[in-house]
Amino acid sequence: MTHHEMAHASRRAELAAAMQSSGAGSAAPLGLGKRCSNLFRDRREAPKRRLDLSSFCHVLDIDTSSGWVDVEGLTTYEELVAHTLPHGVMPAVVPQLKTITVGGAAAGVGIEATSHRQGLVHDTLLALDVLLPDGQVVHCTPDNEYRDLFFGFSNSYGTLGYALRLRLRTLPVKPYVKVAHLPFDAPGAFFSALAGQCQGDADFVDGVVFGAQQQVINRACFVDAAPWLSDYSFEHIYYRSLLDRGVDYLTVQDYIWRWDTDWFWCSKNLHAQQPLVRRLLGRSRLNSRFYTRVMRWNARWGVTRRLARWRGHFTESVIQDVDIPIASASDFLAFLLREIGILPVWICPVRGPAPAAEFTLYPLTPDTLYVNFGFWDVVETTQSYEPGHFNRLVEREVMRLGGIKSLYSDSYFAPDEFAQAYGLAHYQALKARYDPAGRMLGLYEKCVLRA
Repeated sequence: MTHHEMAHASRRAELAAAMQSSGAGSAAPLGLGKRCSNLFRDRREAPKRRLDLSSFCHVLDIDTSSGWVDVEGLTTYEELVAHTLPHGVMPAVVPQLKTITVGGAAAGVGIEATSHRQGLVHDTLLALDVLLPDGQVVHCTPDNEYRDLFFGFSNSYGTLGYALRLRLRTLPVKPYVKVAHLPFDAPGAFFSALAGQCQGDADFVDGVVFGAQQQVINRACFVDAAPWLSDYSFEHIYYRSLLDRGVDYLTVQDYIWRWDTDWFWCSKNLHAQQPLVRRLLGRSRLNSRFYTRVMRWNARWGVTRRLARWRGHFTESVIQDVDIPIASASDFLAFLLREIGILPVWICPVRGPAPAAEFTLYPLTPDTLYVNFGFWDVVETTQSYEPGHFNRLVEREVMRLGGIKSLYSDSYFAPDEFAQAYGLAHYQALKARYDPAGRMLGLYEKCVLRA
């Protein structure tokens, strides 16, 4: 047993002892105590028995020859990437924001520009150790006695247990990434070309919709050398380069975190894309960690909402990622432009799972290409609507087109809709086996009722 494995075993023993001695008979549901979160939904939380897993934040082992990394669940992807790159590898899917934790991406849904080949974060899992609500830890693989939990853990959002240790696939990297920006002026041609790029040899594929007549595909490949290097970690803004440059070069680390500096483009809401404000904030505050803190402060105190009401306007936050079969992608974009009006929109193709690896709570059709639409902003109107009006429009259109919506943000599904979309019959079987005493909230309670 290595030093890291011994330390991990010690942390697990301490955790088991703490769970046995603190609140074992408490009626309050179990909840994870975290200082920060990448969930974007308002919560009306009742008292919970908070579990501190913050010490489970270490990279335990990297095997470059076999292509995997062992990591603890509360490790951020920023930390994980910092450990893997010196070994010449990266996690097969690295979500866009540095503060996302590995366990959080496995229990939720993690995606990035390698997803056209690698799928979602949970598609790259080889094994995971899950802390169950009763304090037991089970080792889950695709073919052992806990395979139902292995395939049922993704999209469970801390309602079946917490991932203490995960083994993820890795990919070999080169020092640099060459990015080609391919412009389009019609959605049909854009999505057709996107599908074609997913069949090619690109290491990374994503895109951005700037408008009905302006779309860009980003096709990126690892390279050994670069004639120049761009830096989007301070003064320059990555998403603007998509319209200004035909070809670009970044270090592999800068490419992985290209979206984090400006939280894609959401830094505009803090005026952080203005040169003077940018310099005043400084490099250390231009990142998703800082923006998330400001966003949560604003959500708590409602500053922008009050300013809008002062102007006679009404606002609704629409922060969503949805996966749509590529055959219906043009239809969904037309809906989005017509009914919601948020721009830009991030586009990321994702390959459905292999037929033998169906993840029960996030049921994508196997071996099918989907398109992830990421749109994050506030819809402001002069007319008052019922709460969740625009989010409900999104949910209904996603279901109509045979897609699925991530649950990290606000959801308004009726119980029967939710059961149909997320395999609730399978979920109830998992809940009965792994949380029979109901020590954790249910998925609908947590993700829709905001408990």
